Amino acid sequence: MRAGWDAKMAAGESGLERKRILIVDDESKIIEVLQAYLEREGLAVESAGTVKQALAAIARDKPDMLILDVTLPDGSGFDILKSVSSRGNGIPSIMLTARGDEADRIVGLELGADDYVTKPFSPRELVARVRALFRRTQDHGASTSQRAERKTTVSDLEIDHDFHEVKIGQRAVNLTATEFRILALLAENPGEVFTRSHLLDRLNDTGEIFERTLDRHINNLRHKIEPDPANPQYILTVYGVGYKMRRG
Repeated sequence: MRAGWDAKMAAGESGLERKRILIVDDESKIIEVLQAYLEREGLAVESAGTVKQALAAIARDKPDMLILDVTLPDGSGFDILKSVSSRGNGIPSIMLTARGDEADRIVGLELGADDYVTKPFSPRELVARVRALFRRTQDHGASTSQRAERKTTVSDLEIDHDFHEVKIGQRAVNLTATEFRILALLAENPGEVFTRSHLLDRLNDTGEIFERTLDRHINNLRHKIEPDPANPQYILTVYGVGYKMRRG
């Protein structure tokens, strides 16, 4: 089942017009309900029921966000995340699962998921999470010239806040939306020590990051930006306290 990107979009005040979402789920009723709710927000929605169909849709027209069921007939949502990550696409993603196993949540986070929703769920709650994730990944007002100036540099680590890009030297680094938020906050305050609770408060978190998963996000970041993740040079642990970004 597939609804094209050219579906008529509502002219609401959500600020999500022209954004495109790919829903991957083999339950047609879930797709039907989510599509109705998301299109009311002005979003264009495409759907797929298998890993194969999803990867073809992503290759054909890169969506702005993925909503992925964990269990699919020919694999899992994790397989899609792995493929997206290996191609460096960096598409914001929300996972759906009928299981409440924390191990699934951790696997999803490690593979690049930004949020996780357990079935059964309220369509309104999912729409709220979609809106929150888009708010964190898009810039609403800065001009191109202003964007070009919004960069933070720590040694050879460069963060472009408005274009959501990270480089180590000349190497581009693909981060999830959550990883980018954490890295940007630490880099904008080099040397400042953040406790876990302070870090969550400063991120103005809306419930997608939890204290018990924060360490996992930090670990993922280190594997992506550190030459030797076991001996980090950028994101430093202050034992018994929290984390900080190195100075200069």
